[in-house]
Amino acid sequence: MILAATTGFATAFALILAIGAQNAFVLRQGLARAHVFWLCLFCAASDAILIVAGVLGFAAMVALFPALPTVMTLGGAAFLIVYGITRFIAAWRGDYALQLSGKSAGLGATLATAAAFTWLNPHVYLDTLGLIGAISTEFPAASDKTAFAIGAVTSSFVFFFSLGYGARLLAPVMQSARAWRILDVIIGIVMWLLALKLLVS
Repeated sequence: MILAATTGFATAFALILAIGAQNAFVLRQGLARAHVFWLCLFCAASDAILIVAGVLGFAAMVALFPALPTVMTLGGAAFLIVYGITRFIAAWRGDYALQLSGKSAGLGATLATAAAFTWLNPHVYLDTLGLIGAISTEFPAASDKTAFAIGAVTSSFVFFFSLGYGARLLAPVMQSARAWRILDVIIGIVMWLLALKLLVS
């Protein structure tokens, strides 16, 4: 069981570690110190649901709805393109009074954006339902499979809370509108590259 749990933790951590739309959003909110706890909890809990679903078996769902991956890909790419545009517009306007004053959008809007990044992102499904689900099959025993899932879920909680609260270490660098403008441009580019990758693949 220890091997299964360790494998689950390491697998999930390696997959989540890659820079993606969800991570970039958590990082931005962490820098703004806005709704960090609830955002990290939402992202980790969402991952937990998807990881458990992956371990239980996602292939059956795709077999029932063959068009599901295509629909998720198109929807996710559209959202990433639109969100990238909003970051470019924000950088162009350069109005970061809220961020510099420590304020941000409301909790509802923040969680709604996080939900879109999580549930409209095909890569999240590929990682959690596909890859983690596939690797979990190496542990056929129910106890080992459960340990694997617990390890993967724990990894998600550790990662998101570390990213969200660790971002404040960069806070001294983010004390100017110029720094926030650069961050938004970088995030916008990342969003568009991810959207392009989705559409090409």
